[in-house]
Amino acid sequence: MASISRAAIRKLVKKHFKVNITDGGADELARILEDEAKIISGHAVKCAKSNNRDRVTEKDIRDYVIRKGC
Repeated sequence: MASISRAAIRKLVKKHFKVNITDGGADELARILEDEAKIISGHAVKCAKSNNRDRVTEKDIRDYVIRKGC
């Protein structure tokens, strides 16, 4: 099971799409989001290290989303 709670996924889906989601759907979406977060955070850490920083910034994350590069 993923670390993101079903309740958090339910709130997200309900807020943005005004529909309910099953437990299985919430679990699967949580797993997918965590997998993507691992990829993005890995990229952000590489960017921070390449800029001689020990801290990831918002820019490191946005660089992945926008350009997929530092």
